[in-house]
Amino acid sequence: MNCKEFEKQISPFIYKKLNYLQLKQFCHHLEECEDCKEELTIKLLLTEGMQHLEDGTAFDLNAEMRSRIIEAKARLIHKERNASIGLAFELIAFLLLAGIVIVMLV
Repeated sequence: MNCKEFEKQISPFIYKKLNYLQLKQFCHHLEECEDCKEELTIKLLLTEGMQHLEDGTAFDLNAEMRSRIIEAKARLIHKERNASIGLAFELIAFLLLAGIVIVMLV
């Protein structure tokens, strides 16, 4: 992902609309590019900060950024774990089916 693609994904990131692959690429780029991290911070301040200002509630930009990034990484880990479990079940099912076929042929 380049910086231009990253910028297009900021709003979907903020509103949690990125799919797994987009989120993975977004987080990877975010770790590598300080300019894009700053751009995300600015956009997050504009969207979330303005809402808190209108509501009259306190807003900690740094805490919000950390929270969003941690949540995104947790979603990635959850998705990867589910994919691994699914793959393990598929492998077990294949082995059981292969065993049944072998037993029936013998």
